Amino acid sequence: MKPVRTRFAPSPTGFLHVGGIRTALFAWLIARQTGGQFILRFEDTDKKREVAGAREHLIRSLLTLGLEYDEGPDIGGQFAPYTQSERLSSYQDWAQVLIDAGKAYADPYTPEQVQEFREQARKEKRPFLYRNHRPENPPAWDGTAPLRFKSTPRAYTRIDAVMGSLRTGPEVIDDFVLIKSDGYPTYNFAHVIDDYEMQITHVIRGQEFLASTPNYLNLYEALGFEPPIIATMPHIMGPDGKKKLSKRDGAKDVLDYVRDGFLPEALVNFIASLGWNDGTEQEIFTRAELIAKFKIERVQRSGARFDEHRLQWMNGVWIRSLNIDELYDRSREFWPKSSAGYDDTYKKRVLGLIQERLKYFAEIPALTEFFFVDLPIHMELIDNNKQLKKLERTELKQLLEHAHVSLGQSNFSVEDLTQRLNGLLEQTGQKPGVLFSLIRIASTQAPFSPGLADTLSVLGPDVTLRRISQTIDSLL
Repeated sequence: MKPVRTRFAPSPTGFLHVGGIRTALFAWLIARQTGGQFILRFEDTDKKREVAGAREHLIRSLLTLGLEYDEGPDIGGQFAPYTQSERLSSYQDWAQVLIDAGKAYADPYTPEQVQEFREQARKEKRPFLYRNHRPENPPAWDGTAPLRFKSTPRAYTRIDAVMGSLRTGPEVIDDFVLIKSDGYPTYNFAHVIDDYEMQITHVIRGQEFLASTPNYLNLYEALGFEPPIIATMPHIMGPDGKKKLSKRDGAKDVLDYVRDGFLPEALVNFIASLGWNDGTEQEIFTRAELIAKFKIERVQRSGARFDEHRLQWMNGVWIRSLNIDELYDRSREFWPKSSAGYDDTYKKRVLGLIQERLKYFAEIPALTEFFFVDLPIHMELIDNNKQLKKLERTELKQLLEHAHVSLGQSNFSVEDLTQRLNGLLEQTGQKPGVLFSLIRIASTQAPFSPGLADTLSVLGPDVTLRRISQTIDSLL
């Protein structure tokens, strides 16, 4: 058997979206589990659409997620160069092979003439096929006109590693452009040549290429190439599951998720699960488990729904799997500016309180601000509380005064605070939903906080009692 060689071949035309990352991830997994090679190649033949900085962004995205490649534009390899615009001579050589075999010809028509052919086909309600207008005696190709493939229409029955058995008729085969008038090859030609020369064994790509695959097979035959194993990925669908995921649905650059504090291992876990499972109920997979368990045949044929809530849940699971030192180290850049004067020990205590509910690191400022600075007193937190708004201000004041006295006698250990808070319930005759909510609001001025005794213990007696006194004064 040939050594397994997979590739990820993006165009440098923008950020790396979830669908692209999934294609790269599955190709990487196949290479890693077989001891093969994973190659990065830039397909940059459409210069008009190229975006400045996109190459660097694509590389950074892969490396951030831990999808290291064995050969690529920035590290070289035995089949360099790995950028199509640097491989033009190779495409010219293979184009000449096709010309010499009578399998390619110069396109003699102007764009306007081709458009007339299209319009005529539309009027006659038939599909437009360029081969129906193939010239009998085309001029010699001098590089100034497009070069077209002279196809041999026939039916194909093939096995797609994901989609299964597929059959197409000769009507889908056409004479497509190999090399454009600007001298650059089309994707349809260049990727076939590149995959052959780089000895790629598995091609994983999106569903948008499914209709073109019979034309690629026709070209493989004309060149005498053995086709690689082809695996077609179904679309990733939007949150409603009804249409392909797009930027309008909130699809973000993968690095934006990292910048928001999503862990790379959670992103890899989530993206791997978009349309794939190992046949069990397991949802959380380490990188090593994915390498061991991934099988391309278990990718579902229907579209996978992108659910950001599930991504947040999964990232939360990964956050909770970290010990406090690692969690603190990986979240350093997300702390609010107000935390600058506090030492690591204090911040780790705070982090330990919010770890259970933290979904991504960008939430840290909102969840922790009150641990570092006195927030303005927001009476609407009381007024909007279903139970607290039923009480008169004098009743609220009395409850806080009782709390101030009792907590003022505490050593502020979690155990002592818990005992005193429970004692306040008996003393005041109030329910936890009333008394504890009031003390929480008074001591944090935040709509949510971790467990009350734990929160007060970290805040300490000075801050806690001062804030309760301030709220009492505001109730006058």
